[in-house]
Amino acid sequence: MTVGIVGLGLIGGSFAKAYHEAGWQVLARDADQNTLDFAKLSGAVDSELTDDKLPACDLILLAAYPAASISYFKEKAHLMGGHPVVIDCCGTKRVVCAACFPAARENGVTFLGGHPMAGTHNSGFKYARANLFHNAPMVLVPMDRDDIALLGRAKELLAPAGFGRFSVTSAREHDEMIAFTSQMAHIVSNGYIKSPTAGAHKGFSAGSYKDMTRVAWLAPEMWAELFLENKDFLLKELDFFMSSMQQYRDALAADDQQELVRLLDEGRKRKAEVDGR
Repeated sequence: MTVGIVGLGLIGGSFAKAYHEAGWQVLARDADQNTLDFAKLSGAVDSELTDDKLPACDLILLAAYPAASISYFKEKAHLMGGHPVVIDCCGTKRVVCAACFPAARENGVTFLGGHPMAGTHNSGFKYARANLFHNAPMVLVPMDRDDIALLGRAKELLAPAGFGRFSVTSAREHDEMIAFTSQMAHIVSNGYIKSPTAGAHKGFSAGSYKDMTRVAWLAPEMWAELFLENKDFLLKELDFFMSSMQQYRDALAADDQQELVRLLDEGRKRKAEVDGR
């Protein structure tokens, strides 16, 4: 079995290591030749993914930034043929699927949108690890949600990564949820750490601080691209959050303990409602 991987950052590199450990032949390409050379020296990549090798791949994973993944697929789709299953790994789905679904149909390529729900605050191949996806969720966005055979085939091809569960959804539903579950967390964390007080936190911080600031350490270029691609849903979440924060501020400014208790209890109950105890 052969996997082709486009992009050897944290996600692509972790796929490479996972599939290598599973005994697959791993072909890859990266915009940075030094990264590709290092991946080959490490043993995670067997050789470069060149155009002539595309049709022989059983699975092709597009793990570059969204714009780069779209550009690569539209440029190379006519070379892939009908055998490989192509899955992108980008953090938003509407822009990618809107561009890649038509290109796939036009060229007879099997393409699914995908989003591995795993990562760390670090980026780059040097932080990649074979077990990054173990028990993590994987979201799939097929052209036809009722194509059970294709979804089964995709799950089999993704088995070496070790995902814990799969979700099938539409590009719109994916992006709406990701605005809340992922993108908002990164924005809030990134804004919170900018407080002038942050520089003196040592000795006064523990788990709450670590939880709140972990994802502030992000890749700015990638996240800016993802935010702008999903700005409608992200702005909706930001507006709601800022309105909610204003309520807390107003209660504090007015020394209104009763209102502050109400707001805090409301949030506690909402957490129990959506996640249980």
